[in-house]
Amino acid sequence: MKVSLALLVMVCPLLLNAQQTTPAIDSLEKLIPTQTGAQLSATYTNLTWEYRTIDREKAILYGNKAIQEARSINSPASEAQAYNDLGIIYFDKEQYDTAVDLYTKAMNIRRQLKDELGIAKLHNKIGIVYQNQGLLEQGLGHQLKALELFEKHKDDKGTAYSLNNIGTINQSLGRYAEAIKYHEQSIAIKQKMGDSYGLAGSFVNVGSIYQLSKNYTKAEAYYLDAIRLTRGSGDKESLATALNNLGQLFSIKGDYEKAKPLIRESLSLQTQLSDTKGRVSCLISMGDIYTGQRHFDSAGIVLNQALKMARSAVNCQAEETQAMLSLSLLYEKTGNNQAALDMYKLYSGARDSLFTERLGQKVAEMETRFKTVEHEKTIQQQQFELQQKNYWLAAVISILMLSKLLIYWYYRRYKHSQKIRLQEEISRQQAISAKAVIIAAEEERQRIARDLHDGVGQMMSAAKMNLSAFESNLPGTSKEHQSSLEKIMTLVDESCREIRQVSHNMMLSTSFKKTLGEALKDFINKIDHNTLNIHLYTEGLDQSLDPSTEVMLYRIIQECVNNVIKHAHATILDISIIRDTDGISATIEDNGRGFDAREKVKSGGMGLKNIHTRIEYLKGNIDIDSSPGRGTVISLQIPAVA
Repeated sequence: MKVSLALLVMVCPLLLNAQQTTPAIDSLEKLIPTQTGAQLSATYTNLTWEYRTIDREKAILYGNKAIQEARSINSPASEAQAYNDLGIIYFDKEQYDTAVDLYTKAMNIRRQLKDELGIAKLHNKIGIVYQNQGLLEQGLGHQLKALELFEKHKDDKGTAYSLNNIGTINQSLGRYAEAIKYHEQSIAIKQKMGDSYGLAGSFVNVGSIYQLSKNYTKAEAYYLDAIRLTRGSGDKESLATALNNLGQLFSIKGDYEKAKPLIRESLSLQTQLSDTKGRVSCLISMGDIYTGQRHFDSAGIVLNQALKMARSAVNCQAEETQAMLSLSLLYEKTGNNQAALDMYKLYSGARDSLFTERLGQKVAEMETRFKTVEHEKTIQQQQFELQQKNYWLAAVISILMLSKLLIYWYYRRYKHSQKIRLQEEISRQQAISAKAVIIAAEEERQRIARDLHDGVGQMMSAAKMNLSAFESNLPGTSKEHQSSLEKIMTLVDESCREIRQVSHNMMLSTSFKKTLGEALKDFINKIDHNTLNIHLYTEGLDQSLDPSTEVMLYRIIQECVNNVIKHAHATILDISIIRDTDGISATIEDNGRGFDAREKVKSGGMGLKNIHTRIEYLKGNIDIDSSPGRGTVISLQIPAVA
């Protein structure tokens, strides 16, 4: 039984050698001497397609010229199209390796052009080549890739045809329920599009599944619908397949007189189409009819012809095994038991390796059937049925075990995913908590600064005013009292300045400045350069950052500078801050006395702890390179996502 594969090309009936040229061909060939470049390349491409149904060798000649011209004008799209058209011609010639090679070259170009629909159509074509060769796994892989791309681009026609081809693969694997689902999806899309051509192919495929399932009434209805559509559309390929399958159906039911004209018409069409696979299938169907009518000589001639033709073809593995089976049944009916057994062994060996054990049991059963007397046949049949039940039982047990393994695997996978989610949530909550702590600390810092400025600062100012008033109201004081009073006034002034400075340092943040760079420059300028010469270099800080990020970076740099001032005894401090697409990197380097970095990290002073906490909040990294006597280098790296 033959199925209909959906190829995404506008297929014309192949009537090779029916005519030498057409008006379209004559017009195109007259244009060649007058054209160059892109026009000439397009003419060669059109001639390749026009000659496809008339003279394949000329089509190939023009296809190669199209490739050369496309290369000369550096037109990858035209070159890919020429490879595509040549691939279809070699597919028609049943030279499948060459077809796949040409399709692959076209696909490589389409990938460079990022033409996903073109890639999808080529996956469809390559998949059909593999399906015709019986390489179902490779065919399915390409069809699934094609389906994914067609659905992505909402290409209904491509989606429908890929669904059809995936359905036929499932049908070949005996997965009839799955095959029906894919075909029904394909039919729904084709009906919406009004694609009678595609519907005919789908009806043939669904009919063949119902025939294999022995639902002959439904199968016949689908075949008749397919024949009606194909006679109206001129689709001879699907018509030939539908006629042959309907003939096989009548043959199975024993209605040979209805079957014969259908299969003869199908054979005539398959010959016109040069479809070796279809011709072999028709010959097997006719041979089975002759066997059923007990015309054994005719059956032998036709079936042997079918077997010979299938063996010489590259796409008839399934038909070859069917011809062997039909010959085995023919030899059995004619009493040639040894020939029947030998042919059945050949048939068994040709089947897919997945069924080797089951077919081996069939061969053993057949040997016993041919070597025992008639009354033992019933016993052997019962044993065979028992074996089949055991196989089914073993299969059910295997499926149950596999199901348990799958359930366990899915459970472990679910638990693992839950664990990952929990860890991610914990990390997220920790990040939120850290952010909240830092923000709260910054807010508290600002509050204390305001209190110092507004509360203590004002009180100190008031105290100074009172002292000044007190000094003015004193009638006369000794020099000692005057000196003490001046010292008190000086201490009050210094305290006021210190409070303002502390408040200013605590309040100062990038929120009061246009950018982080400006805030840092303002901070550096307030440091006595005679004591510590600071060089600040910034790059990429012209635009504002996230406010919390700016505050954290400002505090980190401020803490590093304060540590240098307090502990390093340095005279030079170089600060470099660079912002790029990867994030922010900063280097703080001094020429101070240095320290043992490992011991310092272990002891964990408050300054370093504050720096590490803020770096962790920004999801960054810090590296401290220092040793006694050679200064300190602190390197910071803050990712762009921070």
